[in-house]
Amino acid sequence: MAASDTPMALDGLVVLDLSRILAGPTATQMLGDLGATVIKVENPKSKGDDTRSWGPNYARDSAGNPTDLSAYFMAANRNKLSISINLSSEEGQHTVRQLAARADVVVENYKPGGLEKYGLDHATLLKAHPGLVYCSISGFGQTGPNSAQPGYDLMAQGYGGIMSLTGAPDGPPMKVGVGIADVMCGMYATIGILAALRHCDKTGEGQHIDLALVDAQMAWLINEGTNFLTSGKLPERRGNAHPNIVPYDAFPCADGHVLLAVGNDAQFARFCDAFGMSALAEHPAYATNLARIENRAALTAKITTALADVQRKDVLARCHAVKVPAGPIHTVAEALSSDQAKARDTVVQVEATDTAGGSVALLGNPLKFSRTPVTYRHAPPRFGKDTQIVLDAFEIKPKAD
Repeated sequence: MAASDTPMALDGLVVLDLSRILAGPTATQMLGDLGATVIKVENPKSKGDDTRSWGPNYARDSAGNPTDLSAYFMAANRNKLSISINLSSEEGQHTVRQLAARADVVVENYKPGGLEKYGLDHATLLKAHPGLVYCSISGFGQTGPNSAQPGYDLMAQGYGGIMSLTGAPDGPPMKVGVGIADVMCGMYATIGILAALRHCDKTGEGQHIDLALVDAQMAWLINEGTNFLTSGKLPERRGNAHPNIVPYDAFPCADGHVLLAVGNDAQFARFCDAFGMSALAEHPAYATNLARIENRAALTAKITTALADVQRKDVLARCHAVKVPAGPIHTVAEALSSDQAKARDTVVQVEATDTAGGSVALLGNPLKFSRTPVTYRHAPPRFGKDTQIVLDAFEIKPKAD
């Protein structure tokens, strides 16, 4: 396929993407952003990736009609080429096997064993192509008593424990506001694929990567998971508060809320000075972080009282003046239109000639490379639009009778 004029870290890498929804597409989009050629195989029976129909927000064509580019789909499918292939047909299986022979990486998120009947499972393709890196993403992994269960982000958040930590202390368990289990699983997949490619570069050996949403979600329980393993005590739901740092929370003020993240005793002393509470910093109940944790409720009440009549901008100004971490709580609109977001290219306009205005707005990749920058070569593709281009470029032949 045609390469970008900009040198990219994964130039020349070919990824065969058999995944859909979010975890797999997150991983393959990242590889595409870094320069890989990503071939997204989509099922004509379902009119492509399920998320194409996950509205209500869609890019529209020049006539104002909604396209198959839902906002959800576009979030994880730029820098890919879409080809329409029916895997349940012998012709489709033959085509995908030929593409796998030309690929460096295969990513799939079928149920464990779901591709065996097509001859597209990891055992079959690795036997035929020993240098292939084959990444399987599923809800519970290829082994274990729940391996046959389907995997969705909500179920992973519930099973993996994060919902028990999320939400108000007196409220119900709550999922995170976005599909974070899927996204983090996709990030782990990217790391695993790059590590396996490094091994392949040195030895010529490919391998199978078995990755589960639930495994990944449990891994990023991080300090709360380790808190439990160390103490045997179940973590509590604390809303916006931190289990190991106080004060670290959202606090009400005269015209809204502010975030405080006071990470050490010196910061706490400066914070107290700034708000007329110098005596607190010397009081044995609050002088150290451990003491503040033990007296969390009392300290939170004192800080709430001190900030109650102070305007948000003044709280932030006082904190920043003494180098105490504090910040606003932005809406999505405020975050994406902020000066910081503009300076860091958080939102990018990517050319899409078949949409109104000729482009789509997407969230940019946060990686900033000094030598091999991320590029946005392809907008999220319409279903099947690149089928013939890919088949011709990779010289895919029809199945012989």
